[in-house]
Parts: sequence; C-alpha cells; structure tokens
Amino acid sequence: MVESIARVRHIRVTPQKARRVVALIKGKQAQEALAILKFAPQGASEPIYKLVASAMANARVKADQENEFLDDADLYVSNAYVDEGTTLKRFQPRAQGRAFQIKKRTSHITVVLSTPEAADAPTSAATGTKKKASK
Repeated sequence: MVESIARVRHIRVTPQKARRVVALIKGKQAQEALAILKFAPQGASEPIYKLVASAMANARVKADQENEFLDDADLYVSNAYVDEGTTLKRFQPRAQGRAFQIKKRTSHITVVLSTPEAADAPTSAATGTKKKASK
C-alpha cells in the first residue's frame, strides 16, 4: 500500500508536447512505462523517463521506512499530469525595426505511482463531503 510522487518543475518542454508523452504511460505498469519511454521518439520522453525512475526510487524508500515489502512489478502509474509553468519571453529582431516575441514555454510534470492496494483504499478527498452553495 505504497504511493509515491515525483515532480519536476520548470522543465523546458512545452506542456502540449509533454502531455502527448504522458498519455502514453498513464495507467501502465511502471516497468512497462519505462520501456515505452525509452524508445519513444519524442524529446519529452527522456525527462519523463527520469521522473518515473525517480518515483520508483521514492516508492522503494517509502516502503523501507514503513517496513513493507515492495516489488517493482506491483507499481503502476496511477496518475500523471502536466501543468503549465512560467513562460520565458524573448524578442527576435525583424524587418524594418520591428520585434517579434518568442515564448519559451515550461512545464511542471507530476507522476504518481502506487500499488494496487493503495488505489483501492479510500482517500480523504474521496470521502469528503461537498458544500452546497447557498443563494
């Protein structure tokens, strides 16, 4: 019942391109996700590969702290998402003294790995009650 999270922030990959790669691994076993990312031709696959490997290492450390047995084959990607980071704005000179703006986008990528037992356990967010808005 181990759940581990790994994040990378301000990585120089556009969120749109990173989301394409993250969609390939969502719901897969962690080792299968590493194999997919290793041979994916997209440029964003290398940092996401490192992120999944880091989440696996985090799971091992967390299992050791809780004195639980953890097999890497049990881990799967329960959630993975990409948020938009800060945008670096640069200017390129153009004809007749004009300037052209270049937006260098960054991403915040998060990968959550868990064992099947951890996915079945209810979380506090799932059991919480929603407040109704009064008019």
